[in-house]
Amino acid sequence: MTARLTAINRFPVKSCRGESVDSALVEPWGLGGDRRWMVVDDHGAAVTAREANRLLLVDPEITAFGLRIAMSGLPTLEVATPDPAAQTPVSLWSSRLDAVPAGAEADAWFSKALERSVHLVHLDDPRKRPTSPGFSEPGDRVSFADGYPLLLATEESLAALNDEVLAVSPTGRDPLPMTRFRPNVVVSGVEPWAEDDWRRIRIGDAVFRAVKGCARCVITTIDPDTAVREKEPIASLARVRRWDGATWFAINLVPDTYDVTIRVGDELEVLEAVPPGGGPIRPGR
Repeated sequence: MTARLTAINRFPVKSCRGESVDSALVEPWGLGGDRRWMVVDDHGAAVTAREANRLLLVDPEITAFGLRIAMSGLPTLEVATPDPAAQTPVSLWSSRLDAVPAGAEADAWFSKALERSVHLVHLDDPRKRPTSPGFSEPGDRVSFADGYPLLLATEESLAALNDEVLAVSPTGRDPLPMTRFRPNVVVSGVEPWAEDDWRRIRIGDAVFRAVKGCARCVITTIDPDTAVREKEPIASLARVRRWDGATWFAINLVPDTYDVTIRVGDELEVLEAVPPGGGPIRPGR
């Protein structure tokens, strides 16, 4: 069976809902349009769904002029890409950089949605933000994603995880959807957890480095349709995917080929891999 790309997702606003697309441009810092916007607090620090669960109910759409943002109970908001002449300092984990304020109307909309004072900002130039240096190269860059340009998951690994979840769950529980894990690219046609061992892959005409496994946080425990938190999948991952005090699902990628378009249906080829059995890429592996 040939491994193929089965889904492409971009997330216009960090921690908000994603858009499923048939094709996407690969840029040095990720897929075109992915996580170029972010919500921050009054001090410029990133606000994510880890603490503001309702962000997962916000539905952004990229338009020719900026964003269209919707959420049940609020009017749809049109946000124009702001003039980069105005910059404000923001922070995301250890990154300190400047971004562009989206304006008072967007701030008021998101403040009402989250029931707290927040602001929407735009990353006009993704070359400002380097990736986490421990698992990448000095020239690598990333937008407002957590640490790396793309996240890849496989359908087979999700199926294996759901076997674990359903084995200990009450009868009638639905399997966890892939949206819990927010991958940019989803592939099928491989063995469960095979992605742990990949080091270089090709999808269509784009070559990527696999640089780090993804240690999963509480966002995966929040139902993306309701914003209600539960124990899964962290509880099951802790039984079968625990290394170094963390639970792991999916892998982070850095593009070595960019300015090319990937499409659903593209073939995946593993160019370099290590012997199986060592778990995800992490410190010391």
